[in-house]
Amino acid sequence: MYKIAIIEEFHKAGLRLFDQKKNFSYEVIKDVSDENLIKKLPSFDGCTLRISKLTSNILKHCKKLKVISRHGVGYNNVDLDYIKKNNITLLITNNANHISVAEHVMYMMLTISKGFLSHDRSVRDGLFNTGIKDIQTFELSDKNMLIIGFGRIGRALINKCKSFNMKVSVYDPYVDEKLINSFGGKKINRLDDAFKDSNFISLHVPLTHETKNMINMNNIKLMKSSCVIINTARGGVINENDLDEALRKNMVFGAGIDVFESEPVSSSHPFINNKKILLSPHSATWTNECKIRMAELTAQNIIDFFEKKIDKSMLVKL
Repeated sequence: MYKIAIIEEFHKAGLRLFDQKKNFSYEVIKDVSDENLIKKLPSFDGCTLRISKLTSNILKHCKKLKVISRHGVGYNNVDLDYIKKNNITLLITNNANHISVAEHVMYMMLTISKGFLSHDRSVRDGLFNTGIKDIQTFELSDKNMLIIGFGRIGRALINKCKSFNMKVSVYDPYVDEKLINSFGGKKINRLDDAFKDSNFISLHVPLTHETKNMINMNNIKLMKSSCVIINTARGGVINENDLDEALRKNMVFGAGIDVFESEPVSSSHPFINNKKILLSPHSATWTNECKIRMAELTAQNIIDFFEKKIDKSMLVKL
């Protein structure tokens, strides 16, 4: 019998897959404090993981743990050095969230470019026509879109951008130019050049030493004052203080931020009072359909691991 810890609840569609297997049992762990995880996890053979952190301080107590299945694609909340040294397998839901995230980017771009929030507020405040002339809006058509990172999300996004008649450039040193061209994009080798020409920038990269603060004041200075920056990837790939300052100084037009360097966001975070930023609570994947897909894949990855039939596209190479 394989014992699986479900760290934080997810959609019941995933739990039903375990229910169908006689050799699997599971327990949902809602208290994700270090103290409770150190107490509970040592008895489990595998675990699922959403946004909680698994540090070496927790993992060193888990001698039976063989596999971690992430409910998502990011894994900066796992101590990678520790699991590599201790031969713990890490799996992700690699093809579950690209549709929802790409749609969320489009929602943010349209909300900002059309002034949706300002228009809605003006009607509710009884200012039906009086404030329209003060709200800046613009079309997506013929605008330059820069997609940084061309995995599944970037590829889903480019199709949506092209349907709006946008001109799309892609920066991803690990993706062949022919593939980008086949999606109707233009491969960019130097980000500085692309920053100067872009009306929209959307980030789709993991948080690594290479991508930490990849958007900062130095390259924001290269951007158009009409540029809109969207981040649905990971907090930390944008220097938050630099972005806040740039927006307040009208160096760029606006931003849509779904992910933050520290979550949940504190009430003192500078973004909270910056009206040029559209915020969402790390919810780009949180559609009904995506919740089901991620839950099912998270569970299936665990099952496949122990039944020795892992889908290699779900495996994180450490």
